[in-house]
Amino acid sequence: MISSEFSRRLRQILPPENLFTDPVDCFAYSYDNTRKTFPPDAVVFPTDAAQVQAIVRTCNEFMIPVTARGRGTGTSGGSLPEQGGLALSLERMLRILSVDPSNRVIVAEPGVLNQDVQDAARTHGFFWPPDPSSAAYCSIGGNLATCAGGPHALKYGTTREHVLGLKAVIGTGEMIKTGCYTTKGVVGYDLTRLIVGSEGTLAVITEATLKLSPLPPFAEGITAYYRDAESCARAIIAIMSQPTVPSALEFLDQGSLDLIRAHHPRLVPDDAHAMLMIEIDGSQSEIAAAREAILPACANPGLLNAQAVSDSKELWAARKALAPLLRDIAPKKINEDIVVPVSKMPELLKELAGLSKKYEVANVNFGHAGNGNIHVNLLVDPGDANQMRRAEICLSEVFDLVLKLNGTLSGEHGVGSEKRGFVARELDAPTLALMKDIKRVFDPNNILNPGKLFP
Repeated sequence: MISSEFSRRLRQILPPENLFTDPVDCFAYSYDNTRKTFPPDAVVFPTDAAQVQAIVRTCNEFMIPVTARGRGTGTSGGSLPEQGGLALSLERMLRILSVDPSNRVIVAEPGVLNQDVQDAARTHGFFWPPDPSSAAYCSIGGNLATCAGGPHALKYGTTREHVLGLKAVIGTGEMIKTGCYTTKGVVGYDLTRLIVGSEGTLAVITEATLKLSPLPPFAEGITAYYRDAESCARAIIAIMSQPTVPSALEFLDQGSLDLIRAHHPRLVPDDAHAMLMIEIDGSQSEIAAAREAILPACANPGLLNAQAVSDSKELWAARKALAPLLRDIAPKKINEDIVVPVSKMPELLKELAGLSKKYEVANVNFGHAGNGNIHVNLLVDPGDANQMRRAEICLSEVFDLVLKLNGTLSGEHGVGSEKRGFVARELDAPTLALMKDIKRVFDPNNILNPGKLFP
């Protein structure tokens, strides 16, 4: 519970409409896409950096946990206020402060939607490469907090590669400025890259200087259908072994294709058990050269058909809708975003199928195959205690498999609360100790998103 004096101090910082204390009003800020709920004691809606600074400084003084939040689209529990306290919603910090095409830069506040950044950049012939499936309704603050990726990270990189600098408030309430406005700069430690992906545990971002990329003049799709997942995985290796890099390379297994067939009849062939959705972009000559390199790489004995498609919008829409459609199969999904080296994809998919069978837990896999980033979805009924126990053991073995294959437990969703229990399997004790020391420097009283990331 928060004290009356703390509430009084908040009311001095914010107008009444920007402070919620009624549990009914606060409930909408108690959950994210994990569907777990942890009600905050209060919710605040700052509209500028000065208010954020004053709020964090006050929370530090009163030792109140504060959990920064974008639009609540995360799947790892990173924005859940597990210890109550304050939910700091940045959804009203909506200004694009500048669009600077000469320097290929956009400066924006954290509540700006990813899609709004894309729209502002597009008018000048640019785009911001991070493109998660939730781009239409997720905020750039959330993208930065989790180091979001998406299909086009294969060619263009994840969020961390497209942020030049930040303004942020650390746990003491001090404002810091990291990075610079230019694409080259080596003064001091790279705190920008440290804060991006830190899930609100080190600082609350109030402003981001984003690096834009030129919009490719043309894009073309290639679809490749396979008799089995193993053949599809071997094609992924062949594609990524040659110098031409697709702008996107997505894998869909049989369960994914069955979902698409159920909602989009005749969109994919009935005899396909695995599929690659490939995108190539650039000039017409670059696309032609990429097509000539990639189509032969798709070929192996398991290939049913591979062809260039001029319009793949419906297929991409179906791919982006896969995650919510999984709830048609089961009431709950345990959704993980593991990554392995591309060369290990055949072994990964084979072993995943074996674990699904061993523990009798349905599993649907799809994702960003060119990065080795696969979304593993264990489909379960939370009302079935026995099935949930089997799923937990299965998930543990999935993570062990990933690490055995020299992979990582999260490629773009983050650790949050969902994966923190497994972090010590990937990071050794000295590394974790150093990370905790860094956390203490930024946030000595441990008020910023406490309990997240670390086991």
